[in-house]
Amino acid sequence: MNHSHRLAGANFAVAIASFGVAALLGLVQALTLAGIELPGVTPDIYYLSVTAHGVLMALVFTTFFIMGLGYLIARERLGFIVGEKVAWTGFWLALIGTIGAAYYILTGQATVLYTFYPPLEAHPVFYIGATLLVVGSWIWGGVLIASSRRWKSENPGTPLPLAVHGMLATIIVWYLATAGLAAEVLGMLIPWSLGLVETIDPVVARTYFWWFGHPLVYFWLMPAYVLWYTVLPKVAGGKLFSDSLARMVFVLFVVLSTPVGFHHQFTDPGIAAGWKLLHTVTTYGILYPSLVTAFTIVASLEVAGRMKGAKGLFDWIGRLPWREPFFASAVLAMLTFTLGGIGGAINAAYAMNAMVHNTAWIQGHFHLTVGTTVGLTFMGATYWWLPRLTGRRLTPAWMATAQPYLWFIGMMLFSIPNHIAGLLGLPRRISDVTYFGAEQAESWIGLTKISGIGAALLFLSSILFVVVT
Repeated sequence: MNHSHRLAGANFAVAIASFGVAALLGLVQALTLAGIELPGVTPDIYYLSVTAHGVLMALVFTTFFIMGLGYLIARERLGFIVGEKVAWTGFWLALIGTIGAAYYILTGQATVLYTFYPPLEAHPVFYIGATLLVVGSWIWGGVLIASSRRWKSENPGTPLPLAVHGMLATIIVWYLATAGLAAEVLGMLIPWSLGLVETIDPVVARTYFWWFGHPLVYFWLMPAYVLWYTVLPKVAGGKLFSDSLARMVFVLFVVLSTPVGFHHQFTDPGIAAGWKLLHTVTTYGILYPSLVTAFTIVASLEVAGRMKGAKGLFDWIGRLPWREPFFASAVLAMLTFTLGGIGGAINAAYAMNAMVHNTAWIQGHFHLTVGTTVGLTFMGATYWWLPRLTGRRLTPAWMATAQPYLWFIGMMLFSIPNHIAGLLGLPRRISDVTYFGAEQAESWIGLTKISGIGAALLFLSSILFVVVT
């Protein structure tokens, strides 16, 4: 590996390792819900796997990948990283915290699910480990901010490269979001788990979590947008349609991303209706930068197709490099985001949210957004950066070409049945798909079997990804 990219490579390596473990645990859950009795998978093991899958995929994989991407962009676009020794300190803190938290999850001492709501209680090291992961990411953000400031001082009057602009916006959103998490974990959960206080307020804890939990989605999404705006047009053989629109999108995310969490708490009685209404409005408001992104990226792809000689109304689509792994990953991720965005609008509507809240609809929606919009973009980005960091070609090449399409097919088979089953009443986070013999379960059991087939394809796609990388 290129010595100058060792820091980025270390973060990417942790991300890919956590992805592999989380993918296996996800398969276990999906097959269990499909009614397949796996050896040794008791309800306790099932819920342990739910916790580990959520934490490793949604927090560890994404955070380390985004940190690696930030360091790669700084090295490539700015030419340097300020305070690289400090950056390594942040990496080791985050890794130590991850190992500590993962150990207590996998030994059954922190089965608190991805949201870790009280009164579910974990071992103190789980909360301390999560804190170290966040502190490591704060150091990452500080290093990138310092690097950007130095570049600006050396290039007065010149705008920051768009990729750096997008990553700085991501860091701001992350700092705003993790302030709520810090308040919950440091001020409530760690003292409670250590026995320093006897009780804590569950509604306050949930509110702090969703201060963090929904802006977290934009922490995942904005680096994907960075890749769509800065890498995808070049891979397609064209150029970005509008740099200024792209920069505006990142600013809008900073402004609109934080006051959105209460739509996860519509059923919580301790929150005033006015606050819920405000967060509903801002949640719909944040659809706007996504619509602008859809326009800008599609226009950029059309430019690429027409630069290759396309003449007709839609001929440009066929001129695009559909066999190129990053291109296929990013475009399929964007198509999936269209479905995820529609589901998100339903989740943010008070009356419709009451129908889908805590049903399988939510896990279907979540896997469309973070599982594909973000996850597939990151997998495709790995195919883009791996040759740059290591100097080696993607091998076997056919696996890299097939993997995004296999993931997309698997996700459709997994997610769509979950949406339908949720509307039929299948609860979220249950280990017994029959719901303890409920007659209503007969309406969704067939759907969970289709979802299990989709999960198997997703796992096969994950194997292809890990083999190539």
